[in-house]
Amino acid sequence: MSQLIRLNDVKALTGLGRSTIYKYIKLGIFPDAVKLGGRSVAWVEVEVQAWIAERIRERDQQVPVAAG
Repeated sequence: MSQLIRLNDVKALTGLGRSTIYKYIKLGIFPDAVKLGGRSVAWVEVEVQAWIAERIRERDQQVPVAAG
C-alpha cells in the first residue's frame, strides 16, 4: 500500500520550496498531488522517491567536462 505524504514532507525530502514544487507539477516534471478533499492534498511517497532517484541518475549519467 502506498504511503501519502504532505507538503512539508515533500519539501524536506526534495529540498524544494512550495512554489517550485507547484511550478514543476504544472510543467509536468514532478508528481502531481492527490486531492484528499477540500483544500487538502498529499503526494504518493514512492512517486516522490522515484523523482528523486531519477534526478540522481541524471546527475550520474552526465559526461564530465575535461578541464583545459
